[in-house]
Amino acid sequence: MQTWQMQDAKARMSELVKSAQTQPQDITVHGKSVAVVVSRSTFDRLSQAQGSLVDFMRRSPLFDADDVVFERDTSLTRQPEDEGF
Repeated sequence: MQTWQMQDAKARMSELVKSAQTQPQDITVHGKSVAVVVSRSTFDRLSQAQGSLVDFMRRSPLFDADDVVFERDTSLTRQPEDEGF
């Protein structure tokens, strides 16, 4: 990954964007990485939805398992105050 100082990235934005088409470009401020520029195709691939929650749950190894027991805590979440009633 090529690294650009912020001032160079601003001054050479066209070159930075062209370079991002082939590989991610790291932008730094005071030597610390603050951003990465990637191509639109890379962004779309990384941000696409991975399916619904239902799909995720259906892929679970526990799907269709009949022996799973979930215990529920039946205690009150708070104790009522004695208000003299």
